[in-house]
Amino acid sequence: MRVAVLSDIHGNLVSLDACLSDLASQGGADAIVAAGDLCVDGPKPKKVLARLMDIGAQCIRGNTDRYIAERDEAALPAAERAQLQWTRDDIGAKLVAWLGELPFSLRFGDAGNELLIVHANPTNDDEHVWPDADDAILERLIGAETASAIAFGHLHLPYVRVWRGKMLVNVASAGLPKDGDPRASYALFTERNGGWEVKHRRVAFDVKKVATQLADCGIPGSDELIATLRRHRYKRLKASIP
Repeated sequence: MRVAVLSDIHGNLVSLDACLSDLASQGGADAIVAAGDLCVDGPKPKKVLARLMDIGAQCIRGNTDRYIAERDEAALPAAERAQLQWTRDDIGAKLVAWLGELPFSLRFGDAGNELLIVHANPTNDDEHVWPDADDAILERLIGAETASAIAFGHLHLPYVRVWRGKMLVNVASAGLPKDGDPRASYALFTERNGGWEVKHRRVAFDVKKVATQLADCGIPGSDELIATLRRHRYKRLKASIP
């Protein structure tokens, strides 16, 4: 079995379509999973959701999808609250409700060789698993999980790490890269007798086109969203990511 996992699309239809085209060039997949944060912060949230439905993608809920559906944003800055409301208005009430009904996780494979797909980690949808997370953090977030491979996003940094026999794979972002590489990221998982094999894919997309869409779509705070897209790295990592 082959599973493609795309996470953190963030309303970027241009990038999503580029990833889907690349996936087709790789022979496709038996299942396509969108691992949360599907539509917030991008210029085409409704069209992204429509595309995922059109291709039969299986979707799980990310933290921003929860914010949209549950209006769980009181603690967020005013600019982010305004962007959430703009997204609600764009996608409409039916899709807002659809986001709220998405599952927390999905599983593939047999009991002794499962691939678990979540947004951020197996325990919650909003705590990053950094590549250098210590044993105490991993024990709290992952220690009780029995899956042999765990795929997640939320943190837009692709990596593979083995911890206590479990393969931890951050598939990063298919719409808003932040690791110093302007290309989108997704991952292909192939089930083998001895476990799951993973391959990250990096896909170029038209950043200038997306920036223009952000400027023209009417989303509040578009200047900052464009700056984040063009920076393609976390501010806190500017000293270590060129």
